Amino acid sequence: MLRKILPIAIPVAIAAAGIYLYFTYGSGKSAARTSQVLTWFRDPASRPDLMMVSGTRCGDAPFIFPTNGLIGFIWDDSFRPGHRHSGLDIFGGTDVGVTPVTAAYPGYLTRQEDWVSTVIIRVPEDPLKPSRQIWVYYTHMADQNGNSFVSSEFPKGTHEVYVEAGTLLGYQGNYSGDPMNPVGVHLHISVVKDDGLGNFTNELEIKNTYDPSPYFGMPLNANKNTDTIPVCN
Repeated sequence: MLRKILPIAIPVAIAAAGIYLYFTYGSGKSAARTSQVLTWFRDPASRPDLMMVSGTRCGDAPFIFPTNGLIGFIWDDSFRPGHRHSGLDIFGGTDVGVTPVTAAYPGYLTRQEDWVSTVIIRVPEDPLKPSRQIWVYYTHMADQNGNSFVSSEFPKGTHEVYVEAGTLLGYQGNYSGDPMNPVGVHLHISVVKDDGLGNFTNELEIKNTYDPSPYFGMPLNANKNTDTIPVCN
């Protein structure tokens, strides 16, 4: 029965993600990139050249790529008036709970008690500027109903557990907090500023995040890369 369900479930999930992308991201600064992402969603196998591979390191960049997938939206993309995207959205092109998510850089992992789909990793010394601390935020690792795909190694309430780069954190999901409005299946990752007192700042505000381009060695700033899907050359 499972073999009969999966070939149907995956295209349906991809189609649903495409519809979500169209209505959510179909305007503003990211419009040209959105068009390319929608084309890819219709047939992910047609463009293997756009797919990043988990564990890839671009040149001498400090971070490894955290999951398999297409980088659909980047830092400071704009999906609607006044919105500024604070990280990267990486789409695996699979159903929920299939595509692994791994740590891009070593550090100390925390998962707060109320975090369904999220973990954050504290990096005491920013590899680009060792005098400052940063945090790396990973989210959407649950299905639309809140069934978590975060690794069982990191239950709610986990605090300051050391992880190496490449450690399995969970699997891509489509959790938005609203079961009636799931997001497309993807990982959202962002590089978050410290507040100067050893705490992470609010990741939803772009002023609290860093341009991830130098961390991954890729053109991930929408002000400089206005219309292309980034890949590692």
